[in-house]
Amino acid sequence: MAKQWFVLRVASGQEDRVRRGLEARVKAKGIEERVPRILVPTETVTEIKGGRKRTMKRKIYPGYVIVEMEMDEPTWFLIRETPGVGDFIGAHGKPEPMAQEEVEKLIGQVEKETEKPKIKIGYQKGDAVKIKEGPFENYDGVVDEVDTKKGTVRVIITVFNRPTSVELGYWQVEGI
Repeated sequence: MAKQWFVLRVASGQEDRVRRGLEARVKAKGIEERVPRILVPTETVTEIKGGRKRTMKRKIYPGYVIVEMEMDEPTWFLIRETPGVGDFIGAHGKPEPMAQEEVEKLIGQVEKETEKPKIKIGYQKGDAVKIKEGPFENYDGVVDEVDTKKGTVRVIITVFNRPTSVELGYWQVEGI
């Protein structure tokens, strides 16, 4: 029987605990070849809070665990009866496997996650900010553009009664 990927509903915030429980039960039953992978897709995010840079892992799909398995009665029952598992995603109580394109996208996200952390910039266009560093320190302005790839924020400030665009690092501004 071919292995397919299925999505499990779990309690939000309990994804890692459920994954560890599933792995332990699969190992205890000796069916690792029928359930080879259990994933909780995460991404690494860098953010600045209170002037401190923090890198943390954030779940891409909170409340869900993704399982690669051979769907048969014993494995279905073992996974379904694991503490913390709500149910499989599917219509009318029947587990529905993920489409191959979705699986490839998901695996690509998980593998890409190990590369470079994403920068989380807590500002959007139109937000009022105060510049806290650099030559325009203590100026107030409005966010015009956010570039998460470069980690910059373009802010419109007023200099000599004229609007001026200034590009700053996201750590150089704070919300008002």
